Amino acid sequence: MNAYRNQKVALLYVLPAAALVLVFIFIPILLNLYYSLYRWSGFSDTHVFVGLDYYFRLAKDPVFYTALGNNVLYAIISLVFQVGGGLVLAAILEEKLVRRMQPFFRTVFFLPSVISIAVVGLMWQFIYNPDVGLVNGALRGAGLADWAHAWLGDSQTAIYAVIAVSQWQYTGYIMLLFLLAMHKIPAELYEQASIDGAGGWRRFWHITIPQVKEMLLVTATITVIGAFKVFDEVYIMTAGGPGRSTEVLGTMLYRAAFRNDEMGYATTIATVVFLITFILSYVQIKLSKTGQES
Repeated sequence: MNAYRNQKVALLYVLPAAALVLVFIFIPILLNLYYSLYRWSGFSDTHVFVGLDYYFRLAKDPVFYTALGNNVLYAIISLVFQVGGGLVLAAILEEKLVRRMQPFFRTVFFLPSVISIAVVGLMWQFIYNPDVGLVNGALRGAGLADWAHAWLGDSQTAIYAVIAVSQWQYTGYIMLLFLLAMHKIPAELYEQASIDGAGGWRRFWHITIPQVKEMLLVTATITVIGAFKVFDEVYIMTAGGPGRSTEVLGTMLYRAAFRNDEMGYATTIATVVFLITFILSYVQIKLSKTGQES
């Protein structure tokens, strides 16, 4: 009887959260899927059923593959620099010779991640300016004037320039997550390894990485999902140009919805973004075996 009463009390506590999840997550997802089957405008209540036409159109749209490719490129580079670089930085800051200065470096590396993305985008637009920007100015000062370039104005370099900004902004955040995981590693493991003659690289490879593998998987998932949801930095710095060379799924969705007023097509793109992020989240849960007893 008491167990049944406890279950009812627990259910009462869960219901408000379940209602919020239903209203703000599941219902919008289902509505988005529903609206992707119709041609409609944000300025009219007329809905024309088109079935899967928008999905077939998206499959034939070359801009979609450009955007998807840019998101994949974004994810790969972010895995290398944000996750890989953040892990290496965290390991360096955990070394005895550097640990005393760790609070200072934590602040320095983490600071970019708390700056508004609008500020970051405008600041880096100025840094990349081909005439007065810091990047070209540094190259000219170093005698490498031939390397000076219109970084955001060239379709071959623009996407890499935008991606580089995200690495600068978020590597410190990922580094901080790894530091939190490393602080939980028993010091005895490193002491025993040192006694056995293991150097810094061997300690990093055989102790640090296995001990933070859960955080490694979490940060990789956060980074990859973030790469497929990216919008702000691309829109602020290039708006998908030049020539749509920096288009990503987020800017493509925005253009369809708020530039072309093709809300049905925009919801189709949103559905694809949801499916990609859902699959990535599902894979992370399976790989990490979240909720399962070891």
